[in-house]
Amino acid sequence: MSDLANLTVVDHPLLRHKLRLLRDESSPTKLFKELVDEIAMLLAYEVTRGLDEEAVTVRTPLEETTGHRVVEGRIVLVPILRAGLGMVEGVVRLIPGVRVGHVGLARDEESLQPVEYYFKVPPRSEVHRFIVVDPMLATGGSASAALTGLKARGAERISFMCVVAAPEGVRRLAGEHPDVPVYAAALDRELNANGYILPGLGDAGDRLFGTT
Repeated sequence: MSDLANLTVVDHPLLRHKLRLLRDESSPTKLFKELVDEIAMLLAYEVTRGLDEEAVTVRTPLEETTGHRVVEGRIVLVPILRAGLGMVEGVVRLIPGVRVGHVGLARDEESLQPVEYYFKVPPRSEVHRFIVVDPMLATGGSASAALTGLKARGAERISFMCVVAAPEGVRRLAGEHPDVPVYAAALDRELNANGYILPGLGDAGDRLFGTT
């Protein structure tokens, strides 16, 4: 769909298999955490195409040759608290040198808009690329606020990575942050009256941390 042109759904048999297990309401907390971790790693493989590289000389057992090294220290992973924390370790295992910032957002009960209560990322001068992560892109309110906060601090090259997205959230980011590509394991049907993604996988934060 043309109005979802900012979205890339990463299509892979392993992702589809793990997403089926993730959706299953009978999956226990331990399995849910493991699946989010694994899905994040698989998604990150696609999100990180085109990372900055530099040529280096390496000696094999037989001779010298030219290899390539990712400029890891200039990548910052930014989970949106709290559910985004579940996606961190999978990405860190894939890119050990990645740095991790944090964005905390809470909903104002009167305006119903996200309000920033914590924001910690490395200085813009030390970073070339940001990857914002949150398992669910529902209404897009928190995601948009996090992206706005990063841009206000000088960030330019930003990607957004989630497990499941709703069309409503994708469209909102396309309208408010058209320069930010969105990557997901699945595009679900819609939001219900309470803002939950359908068919979705429930409240990702509660399922990750065993809360209700």
